[in-house]
Amino acid sequence: MKLWLVRHAQPLVEPGVCYGALDVPADTQATQDAARALAQGLPQGFALRHSPLQRCEQLTQVLCGLRPDLMPETDARLREMDFGQWEGQRWETIARAELDGWAAAFPTWRCGGAENVQGFMARVATVWDATRALQRPTVWITHAGVIRAATLLAQGRRTLERADEWPKDAPAWGQWCTLEM
Repeated sequence: MKLWLVRHAQPLVEPGVCYGALDVPADTQATQDAARALAQGLPQGFALRHSPLQRCEQLTQVLCGLRPDLMPETDARLREMDFGQWEGQRWETIARAELDGWAAAFPTWRCGGAENVQGFMARVATVWDATRALQRPTVWITHAGVIRAATLLAQGRRTLERADEWPKDAPAWGQWCTLEM
C-alpha cells in the first residue's frame, strides 16, 4: 500500500525562526502551484489526512478544490513537533545549553519545555498504524518532521537513541515522496 507524504508550501516566516507547531500561513502562490502539481500526479481512490496547522490546511483546501474526489480528514497527530518556548524564536537566540541538552538526550529532551522526539515518534506511529489498518492508499499533507518520522517507521524504527539517527532529508516545500507501507 502506498503512502504519499506531502510537505506544505513555504511558510511565511523568516528564515532561521523555529516554527514547528507555530501556526503560520504558507505562501499563497506556492500553495496553489503545489496543489496543481499534486492534483495532476495523484491517482484516484486515495484517502487524505492533513495536519490542522494552517499551512497544511491551505494546501488541502486548494487541492480539494482541484480534486473533489478527495475527502479530507483533519488529523492532529500529523502536526509538526511542538518546540514549546522555542516557537517563534530565532534558532541562534535559543540558549546553547538547551540545544546541547537536546543533542545529548535526543529522544527524551523536552524541546522548549514541550514535546520530545520519543513522544513525537509515538504520536506519528499512531497515525501510521491507523493508516496501515485502512488498507487504502493514503496522502498525508504534513510537515518535514512528520515525514522524517514516517521514513523511520517505514524502516521499522519506532525509537531513536541519538540525534545522528534522525533523517536529514525531507521533501522541499510543496513537494512529496512516497513510501510503501
